[in-house]
Amino acid sequence: MKFFIDTANLTEIREAYDLGVLDGVTTNPSLMAKEGISGDERVKAHYKAICDIVDDNVSAEVIATDFDGMIKEGKELAKLDDKIVVKIPMIKDGVKAIKRFHSEGIRTNCTLIFGPGQALLAAKAGATYVSPFVGRLDDISYDGLELIDQIVQIYQNYGYATQVLAASIRHTMHLIKCAEIGADVVTCPLKVITGLLNHPLTDAGLAQFLADHAKAAGK
Repeated sequence: MKFFIDTANLTEIREAYDLGVLDGVTTNPSLMAKEGISGDERVKAHYKAICDIVDDNVSAEVIATDFDGMIKEGKELAKLDDKIVVKIPMIKDGVKAIKRFHSEGIRTNCTLIFGPGQALLAAKAGATYVSPFVGRLDDISYDGLELIDQIVQIYQNYGYATQVLAASIRHTMHLIKCAEIGADVVTCPLKVITGLLNHPLTDAGLAQFLADHAKAAGK
């Protein structure tokens, strides 16, 4: 499973990368705004700064919602760095744009997936990744993990190369369950990744080992 971090914060990206487990980054306009990044040139410069930290897979989202606009923006984003994956919304013109980008060798991440039919359309169009939103479905009393399971099964049935990128991951159990189901990627905040480090028995065991060592050393 690939681990992506869902943020535009460079400090968090560096921390996750230094941990040695980071495979990519996902961003969106909301995350950019959270970091105070606005304006076309500043946003593009920030994407480039993210690419300079990580090895690959930086999802950069288009703002346009029409076909021509998405193609124009997507090509501009893809030119920033070979690591860029153009993030496209799950709308009719978005599916058409994914097909065009696929034919031109530009990787895409189809975002805002909330149903298996949407994921099927994105895969048929040639999306590199689809991003079903687990937490947002849970918020409205739908089972987000069931959607991940459905998409994984459909893709296995027909051998689609599109990777399932589980998004809107809120906590470590979301991540673990996605791993059990077979999602190819999870994208989540840094705290979810570092949360995997924690277990009370590890803390207790380490404390005991250190105490025994100190006792044996006469300290």
